[in-house]
Amino acid sequence: MKIFITGIAGFLGANLADYYLKKGFKVSGCDNLIGGTVDNISINDLQFFKADCENLDEMTKIIKDVDVVIHTAAYPHEGLSSFSPYLICKSNYIGSVSVFTAAIQNNVKRIVFCSSMARYGDVDPPFFEEQKVRPVDPYGVSKLAAEHTLKILADTHNIEYNIAVPHNIIGPKQKYDDPYRNVVSIMTNLILQNRRPIIYGDGEQTRSFSDIDDCIYCLDKLVTDKKINREIFNIGPDEENISINELYKILCNKLQYNEPAEYVPDRPNEVKHAICSSNKARKLLGYKTSVNLDDSIQKVVDYIKLIGPRKFTYNYNLEINNEKTPDTWKKKIF
Repeated sequence: MKIFITGIAGFLGANLADYYLKKGFKVSGCDNLIGGTVDNISINDLQFFKADCENLDEMTKIIKDVDVVIHTAAYPHEGLSSFSPYLICKSNYIGSVSVFTAAIQNNVKRIVFCSSMARYGDVDPPFFEEQKVRPVDPYGVSKLAAEHTLKILADTHNIEYNIAVPHNIIGPKQKYDDPYRNVVSIMTNLILQNRRPIIYGDGEQTRSFSDIDDCIYCLDKLVTDKKINREIFNIGPDEENISINELYKILCNKLQYNEPAEYVPDRPNEVKHAICSSNKARKLLGYKTSVNLDDSIQKVVDYIKLIGPRKFTYNYNLEINNEKTPDTWKKKIF
């Protein structure tokens, strides 16, 4: 099977590429290298294109002779999307529509789209795939809009698709010098620099973190199982939910760090309790959590220790900078 992965040099895309290369698949993909790095991929074992998904002409040229397109590319900055909405929505919606269009033009058999739990927004947890959703930020809206567009295009042009909703994936190869996302990596990177991590609000936000290895085999089912078609799945655990305060304690214990975190005001539009149900994935994908939370966090810590702590890089300009914009971003505190 021939697989094309968008965002192939990013965290999820690179781990998928490794997985399919080991299975003997022919792998190609693209990345604009803003959120990813070629160091994440085996460049000699796959066909790599430095390209931006928003460029339809370019995507149409490079998505050639493949069976499945896995669209992982995105600017996954949920909090930032309320302050740089044009940047985030242009990438996540227009970029997705461009990929879908190019895939259909090239007669791809199936598209697998990686959405986000941000699609659910302000609904009571745990989140179920078929419930009514109320996204609360532009990021969630852009992901949901891309889902709807994919469904329409697939119905119109008779193409197979599946939609994955991974949530808070963590593991090796995740970008850890981005000040806007990846709380486990941000905290670890700061602590290793002997700098106090920052917690927004009271720290009682609850999250369920997904180990990358437990996501990959579920995504593989959405790619390769012919019986699973036109479905949407939450991908990740619904057990071991923890607060950000509890996460910080775990990291302090692992890194032998004794300083208290610095608390700052809540970020606007942040969902307090975000937990997805895994019932559908258990039933139809054989999902089972094989890596517990403590071990998964340890993998992140070990990876950042191995590569070494890094200064944070502010790759994106704030489009809206006012009294609502978090000081951590305005003043580049990280």
